[in-house]
Amino acid sequence: MPKYVIERIIPNAGDLSRGDLQAISQKSCNVLENLGPSIQWVQSFVTDDRMYCTYIAPNEEIIREHAQRGGFPADHISEVKAIIDPTAATV
Repeated sequence: MPKYVIERIIPNAGDLSRGDLQAISQKSCNVLENLGPSIQWVQSFVTDDRMYCTYIAPNEEIIREHAQRGGFPADHISEVKAIIDPTAATV
């Protein structure tokens, strides 16, 4: 199943409180539960004014549906073509 990275532009995202982030997480999980098992949220990274989220999903359309239902921005959606880390440097 494809993996995607979603860039969400959220001004001052880095200033969101723990409670705010918990509420966002709960909203996302509720929407995912209603969408069914074909889409999975893996993790999100919060920066100053963006969130970068990774999802496993059959297509980009269901990710857009999740964003629309949750009221989340999905400014850029990119399918992951490969994953590398330091272990890729060893032969």
